[in-house]
Amino acid sequence: MGFMKEFKEFAMKGNIVDLAVAVIIGGAFGKIVTALTDSIIMPIISLVMGKGGMSEVTFTVGHTVFPVGILIQAIIDFILIALVLFVMIKAMNSAMKKKEEAPAPPAGPSSTDALLMEIRDALKK
Repeated sequence: MGFMKEFKEFAMKGNIVDLAVAVIIGGAFGKIVTALTDSIIMPIISLVMGKGGMSEVTFTVGHTVFPVGILIQAIIDFILIALVLFVMIKAMNSAMKKKEEAPAPPAGPSSTDALLMEIRDALKK
């Protein structure tokens, strides 16, 4: 039973749960980027290149056909995901920096300071 308890404690730590959420959101985001490249970006590139689709972009050496269009599409997907993540992280860092730079409201005097001020005022009288 000790092993299961340790595993439960490990799996329920905040970092592990946060990581699991990030992986799930990342997978969903990857699908969005893939849909964007498949439905908008690749047709534009195909229109410029004069091919039916990126999967048709190939080159042949001898009798071997190399479908480089699939690789190009994967590279474009990666670049888009990396770009969006960079912008998101940059925005989050900027927001955190502004949060840290905000001055704290002036605190009232501590109990010790208040007592010392009372003693000072009493001595002045």
